Amino acid sequence: MKAKSARKSLERAWSSTVVDGIERAPSRGMLYATGFAKQDFKKSQIGVASTWSMVTPCNMHIDQLAVSVAQGINEAGGKAIVFNTVTISDGISMGTEGMKYSLVSREVIADSIETVVGCQGFDGFVAIGGCDKNMPGCIMAMGRLDRPSIFVYGGTILPGTHEGKDVDLVNIFEAVGRNAAGACSAEEVEAVAEVAIPGAGSCGGMYTANTMASAIEALGMSLPNSSAQAAISKDKTLDCELAGKAVLELVRRGIRPREILTKEAFENAMTLVIALGGSTNAVMHLIAMAHSAGVKLTIDDWTRVGKRVPVLADLKPSGKYVMARLVEIGGTVPLMKMLLDEGLMHGDALTVTGKTLRENLRKAPRYPKGQDVVRGLDNPIKSSSHLVVFRGNLCPGGAVGKISGKEGLLFEGRAIVFEREEDALCGILDGKVKKGHVIVIRREGPKGGPGMREMLSPTSAIMGKGLGKDVALITDGRFSGGSHGFVIGHVTPEAFDGGPIAVIKNGDPITIDAEKRAVTLGIPAKELAARLKKWRQPRPNYTTGVLAKYAATVSTASEGAVTDIRL
Repeated sequence: MKAKSARKSLERAWSSTVVDGIERAPSRGMLYATGFAKQDFKKSQIGVASTWSMVTPCNMHIDQLAVSVAQGINEAGGKAIVFNTVTISDGISMGTEGMKYSLVSREVIADSIETVVGCQGFDGFVAIGGCDKNMPGCIMAMGRLDRPSIFVYGGTILPGTHEGKDVDLVNIFEAVGRNAAGACSAEEVEAVAEVAIPGAGSCGGMYTANTMASAIEALGMSLPNSSAQAAISKDKTLDCELAGKAVLELVRRGIRPREILTKEAFENAMTLVIALGGSTNAVMHLIAMAHSAGVKLTIDDWTRVGKRVPVLADLKPSGKYVMARLVEIGGTVPLMKMLLDEGLMHGDALTVTGKTLRENLRKAPRYPKGQDVVRGLDNPIKSSSHLVVFRGNLCPGGAVGKISGKEGLLFEGRAIVFEREEDALCGILDGKVKKGHVIVIRREGPKGGPGMREMLSPTSAIMGKGLGKDVALITDGRFSGGSHGFVIGHVTPEAFDGGPIAVIKNGDPITIDAEKRAVTLGIPAKELAARLKKWRQPRPNYTTGVLAKYAATVSTASEGAVTDIRL
């Protein structure tokens, strides 16, 4: 950690160049029209990046949260300026061509926040995110800009209730699969859909949104327990106001994101993600966030950290509880205290409170006795990470799976190959996929899709049809945090780049060994080499527009699928 004496105040380090002096009178004239008073030009200007949108319940309340952040900034002596970036809805676009824009939106969010903050000369900013790609996109912008900043999570949704049980979005997807298996009627599917999402907030399990919010808190880039609050709650409103005040303190003390975003901080984030049983998407997003901050993080770091960190939280999709139940027992802070006391987190890592993680957790409470949402370290759900990085002749550049232990540790089967997600979904629902199949979905990678769609529809159909223990799935695409089962994604090199997944044929034997961390295509090496020699790259699916630009600039999944390649 940098010595405090090396820091200097950044109170008007950037805004002064925009508004000070006679020659900047036109700038001041524009800002008077937006509500500035003369005295505001002597204050630090703090941006509030809102991801508000009515396209998804995850973000439909964030405009009000932005108001609370701005209030905190203004009360602390700064001048808040609210601006918007975009969001898309994974849950709504899932399984359609539109989902190809999902991962792309992470880059658009990062680019747009960087653009506004850089252009307007803000001295710091607070970013508020709800849906999955908002969070890494916001942190990527913070890493690039390196101006005092804080992230605020929009909060988790409260669960719906169906037949006396907590339900959420994934229950709807799985109901579709049960309908295809003849296990429930269309009316029953609609009954779940009507109640599963009762209001504002991000999807309720330990899916990607809650995973990334928790990771960012462990990184030190949000205030304690920001990741474990209901979207509509007094706690979340207070979190916003406090974040507005705290960012001014960072400006005054000259504390920048790259002082917080260290390798040790990323290891803390990885540790909490594993302990919570978080999403496979965290692997890619944390690598991308580290890249933006100039920190070298690789998929192999996940293996190294994962060997010593257990899974402790019994949360959906592999477990039984929704995030709201973790909120009720105290959130993430008691868990981080447990991990810190066990020596599994770096206590000296700096955070946006201006204190170290150890200092933040000094008076952390314990979980109440009798709760079973989070287990003790002496009774883990799994003794090592559920996020397994695979290698092997099918994925020499790496692949990622979520192996909770409930799926088993070994799967051997025969390939059934699909060239896109929609075809695979039809194959599952129509009964073409049988027990013993390894479903291969290819040409869904960052370049080949493009955009690396999440395979929640196929994985949910597998579970809904009762095939969860009988089939496996591999893809160069990725998975929703709601996916579970014997599923391996992020296969690198992807099919579009001529990876071995491009030349798999129906009936080829495939072995997935979670203990050896290997995915093996069971054909002779000479046969594989001959197939690859004959392979020719297909024409891109898009030749113009955002998706074409993304495909032309994106790195591999193992490198975070980033587009801001360093020159």
